[in-house]
Amino acid sequence: MGWIRNRGGMLFLSFAFLVGIGLMGYPAFSDWWNNFHQSRAVSSYLDSVAQLDTAEYERIISDAEAYNQELSQRGFIWHMSAEDEARYNSLLSIDGSGIMGYINISKINVMLPIYHGTDDSVLQIAIGHLQGTSLPVGGLGSHCFISGHRGLPSAKLFTDLDKLVEGDTFQMTILDKTLTYQVDQIRTILPTDLSEMKMDPERDWCTLMTCTPYGINTHRLLIRGHRTKNPNGEAAVIADAVQIQPIYIAPFLAVPVLITMVIGVYISTGMNRRRRKWTEQMK
Repeated sequence: MGWIRNRGGMLFLSFAFLVGIGLMGYPAFSDWWNNFHQSRAVSSYLDSVAQLDTAEYERIISDAEAYNQELSQRGFIWHMSAEDEARYNSLLSIDGSGIMGYINISKINVMLPIYHGTDDSVLQIAIGHLQGTSLPVGGLGSHCFISGHRGLPSAKLFTDLDKLVEGDTFQMTILDKTLTYQVDQIRTILPTDLSEMKMDPERDWCTLMTCTPYGINTHRLLIRGHRTKNPNGEAAVIADAVQIQPIYIAPFLAVPVLITMVIGVYISTGMNRRRRKWTEQMK
């Protein structure tokens, strides 16, 4: 028991130090881990694409383009039937993973797989295509919406999306086809505002969507891009994360731990001094 009393302070300080280091390092490690798995998902998707024969490839593209043509005439489908949802999930699905392609935003160093739908299970790890909108295969009259979280503790995702400005570009790769879009409009809207959820028969649009203001998330940030004519080249907008970026959270969590360590050192040092003084007096 004497050893525990003598060493208890140091054990506590060691534990507190390790906790502090863990809190400080968690954001970087978790983001790296998520990026690692996202890269593997993209690599696996590309392997599956490479194994498609010509006939299957053409069928997949043709079905997706036909779906977009139907939407351009009937409008977005905000309330899907079970049959509509089953059909949607089957389109651009080549390996059963739910991935329909991936997006690359070089300005903010983001490359993420695009999944069908915007369920929370999707948005916690990647980004999702807003079902009911055009599929991301391009074409005049199409307008796809891609949604992502900001500031998750485990991944960056669309955290830096607000750094894009008009004139910037982003790319989506669907099967082996890469579509480049140039940002032409940035809007901040309320979640129930559907005024920007529209199609133009003469335009090929894609809109990236996340929550804003950062950490408050009362509105939606919409960054729309248009594609050039190069062939190669009361519903509510889906809500996004309310978490604040982990790199900002970690210091606030770690600082109390470090303060506790300093106090602990002060108390432990004072107790040791008093103990030595008392021992010397007893002699």
